[in-house]
Amino acid sequence: MAIGVVAGIVLAAIVALIGLFKLMWRVAEPNEALVISGSTHKTEGLGEGMGFRIVTGRGTLVVPGVQAVRKLSLDLNETQLSVDCVTHQGIPLRVKGVVIFKVGDDLVSIANAARRFLDQQKMMPERVHIVFAGHLRSIVGGLTVEDMIRDREKLTGQTRAACGTEMEKLGLIVDSLQIHEIEDPTGYIKNLAMPHAAAVQRDARIAQAEANRLATEAEQTAFARMAEATRDSEILQAGYQAERDKAAATARQAGPLSEAAARQEVVVQETKVAELEAHRREQQLQADVRKPADAKAYETRTRAEADRDARISAAQAKAKETELAAAAEATRVKTAATADAAATEARGLAAATATRATGEAEAAATQARGLAEAAAAKARGLAEAEAIKARAAALAENQEAVVAQQLAENWPAIVEAGAGAFGNVEHMVLLNGAEGMSEMFAKALSMGGAGLGVARQLLASMSQPPAAAPDPTTPSLNGRVPIHED
Repeated sequence: MAIGVVAGIVLAAIVALIGLFKLMWRVAEPNEALVISGSTHKTEGLGEGMGFRIVTGRGTLVVPGVQAVRKLSLDLNETQLSVDCVTHQGIPLRVKGVVIFKVGDDLVSIANAARRFLDQQKMMPERVHIVFAGHLRSIVGGLTVEDMIRDREKLTGQTRAACGTEMEKLGLIVDSLQIHEIEDPTGYIKNLAMPHAAAVQRDARIAQAEANRLATEAEQTAFARMAEATRDSEILQAGYQAERDKAAATARQAGPLSEAAARQEVVVQETKVAELEAHRREQQLQADVRKPADAKAYETRTRAEADRDARISAAQAKAKETELAAAAEATRVKTAATADAAATEARGLAAATATRATGEAEAAATQARGLAEAAAAKARGLAEAEAIKARAAALAENQEAVVAQQLAENWPAIVEAGAGAFGNVEHMVLLNGAEGMSEMFAKALSMGGAGLGVARQLLASMSQPPAAAPDPTTPSLNGRVPIHED
């Protein structure tokens, strides 16, 4: 029984001690500091007689009713800055920023902060704003707008340095000071930035234009390459199409070409046959026409020579005037008849041969006709030459008789030639009637008389021995001496 009572008492005492210990034991959180006051304590770094103790990051015993324990937050705090300032140039500005601060970690800073803000910790941002606002106005007053814009770090550093001493007295430290914005109600900064903005805009437009140019050049180059590739492709396609068309055309033309080649070969062979046939006919014409014509001409020439010799002998035997005239006339008539008969026969033979050759081959017929006409002309010329020789011999014996005979035979032609001057006259006016008509006929007869004198001269000249053989192709009047009008 007694043991139980003792155990209960002991247990109660233990529980009371535990409760009392919990009541007396205080622990400082990592973000706070315990400020214990109510007894005399000496803390390193603090002056004597401060009368409080600072505990951070550990536990401590506090005598309830004798000592008081309060907490000081060591968390970060911030305050927004919005300070109206005037620069060294007299330009009003509004500087906006933020200050991040906290109570210092050392005991001195905690003690300073505890003495100033232990019961007014919510007033710390306001107090800090006041401190920074005053120093920021002072620092901005010594700077220009250009300095503030170009070197904000300088403004920030000077502000922190100026506020450092006061912040230490308050037991605070600045973790960060940022100048967010500098407002310019007068538009100075905007005007200050306009040249640079214009330059930047100009450079941007130039850069954009350059980029557009390069892009356009690249596009044009790409389009040119595409066009070149398209052109090459079309050229190749056209070449291939041309080859295909050529092959197709060749295939289509193979049959007609073969047929044309065969026809061409047939024509060539027929042409050769025609040439051989024409050559054969030419040879045949040579044998059938030319040689007989030459023989006939030779026969005619021989007969003419024999007749000439006979006439000469007969003329010499007969009387010089009558017998020679009769012999000359007979020779002339006979020679003309013989020549006409030979020419008629040769022309008939040549015409018949030409007609037959025309039916067989046009070219051979033409050649044969030419050869026949040449042979006939040659024969006629030889005959006329023999007749001229005979007349010349007769003229040598009895010139007057021959001239008289020739003039008598050709007198109508002579008179007709003399009157030919009036052939183209449609209307003639005679002023003196019959007398004028008589004069006209007298003139015509005188022209004939003049022609008679010329004829005599020609016959006299023909009586001389010829210098060269007469041209067989010389035109004649059927064996008659041509008479020219003066």
